[in-house]
Amino acid sequence: MGFGTFDGLHPGHLFFLEELKKHGNQSIVVIARDSNVQKIKGRAPLKNENERLTAIQDTEIVDHAELGNEQDFYKCIRDHQPDRIALGYDQKADVEKITGLFPELEIVRLGALKPEKYKSSLINNVVTL
Repeated sequence: MGFGTFDGLHPGHLFFLEELKKHGNQSIVVIARDSNVQKIKGRAPLKNENERLTAIQDTEIVDHAELGNEQDFYKCIRDHQPDRIALGYDQKADVEKITGLFPELEIVRLGALKPEKYKSSLINNVVTL
């Protein structure tokens, strides 16, 4: 299972999705809701949540993609009960909280494809906080 905003799908995202697929027999991607992107990043995404979801589904790389829950970040984990979660090379996550809530869950950190070139904040010309 992987998570992300995926605002303006680019080669770095596709690399993440391909790497995610290597870590299990089924890949599930949870797309951040617009309201949560606003809360976490302090700005709205350039593309709305349904556009971002459709872009991920259209890649046909992942087995399943869905929008996250607006109130409960961990609902998707309880619903799907994945064996592992893959985080992007620069993805912020409360790993201690996740492992405390789901001790059986393996968390892996994926590499990056040319992060100096393929990073959403650079591509979208957005200042990240």
